[in-house]
Amino acid sequence: MKAMVLHRNALAESGPLTYEDAEKPSPGYGEVVMSVLSCGVCRSNLQVIEGERGKPPKLPLIPGHEVVGIVESVGPGVSSLMVGDRVGAQPQYDSCGSCRLCISGMENLCQRSGRLGWSVDGGYAQYMKGKASHLHKVPDSIGDLEAAPLFCPGVTAYRAVIASGASPASAVAVFGIGGVGHFAIQFARLFGARVIGVSRGAQHRKLALEMGADEAIDPSDSEALLELSRREEIGSSIVFAPSDDSIEKAMALTRRGGTIVLGVDGNISNYRFMKGQTLKATLVGTRKEIEEVLEIAGKGLVKTRARAMKLEDANEALCSLKENKVEGRIVLEP
Repeated sequence: MKAMVLHRNALAESGPLTYEDAEKPSPGYGEVVMSVLSCGVCRSNLQVIEGERGKPPKLPLIPGHEVVGIVESVGPGVSSLMVGDRVGAQPQYDSCGSCRLCISGMENLCQRSGRLGWSVDGGYAQYMKGKASHLHKVPDSIGDLEAAPLFCPGVTAYRAVIASGASPASAVAVFGIGGVGHFAIQFARLFGARVIGVSRGAQHRKLALEMGADEAIDPSDSEALLELSRREEIGSSIVFAPSDDSIEKAMALTRRGGTIVLGVDGNISNYRFMKGQTLKATLVGTRKEIEEVLEIAGKGLVKTRARAMKLEDANEALCSLKENKVEGRIVLEP
């Protein structure tokens, strides 16, 4: 098969992925092999490739962890899927099912799990192996291009909105209107909240409004931020913009007793405990939450903003992401 392969960590602009022949996988016990139809390009892919997260445990490595494909072959022990099923894969290749996290409903945090595009080859390829227990059938009403991002940014946004406590009782500010943020706006609206999109880029503020935000503001506009803070209506803020400044502004904007949900790494400074705010973190989602997202998307209640690129153009896609030139999501198609 053809695949985009990482042999060593390097900057995206150096073209670290090579389009080359790779061995087509075979399914083991409990596994299937899928013919890849689409694979989203995530900022964490960029972090893995450039070495921001350290050296991957597996090299050479095929990146990619939000994947839709057709089941081509089924391994022993698989009864839930059949050849021809259209399925989607999330970043978590599997989970142990027996650790403290798994048995308490937090399987998405399992430390014994494999990770697509990190410890297991992912979807930047014509074929990919997946664990049947962690694959999901995709509703016919969702296209391949639109479906792939639901398995990472979609479910991450959904989990973040739940954690934020979004409701008609208050407003939600979403910092960072990209692949994850444009989903968060839509889910927060479904929960009945008033939504404010916060982004430096004019195209991303435009996207926020198109996705249903009631307002879209530039975080560098101090007057707009001050006015928003004075209104004391922001009950929760969700941060997907990868900057300490965004975290700082989210804490400043969120009212007393509110909640700040972080979907990025960052340094927290000037935390004022007298405001009684709660800080939470969000990381992808559980299999149950993915099923809920697919049901919602299958009914047409949330939309994916994405554009397709060829698999062999993955380096170009990564550079566009690094330069913040992506509106929504780029999806690679073999």
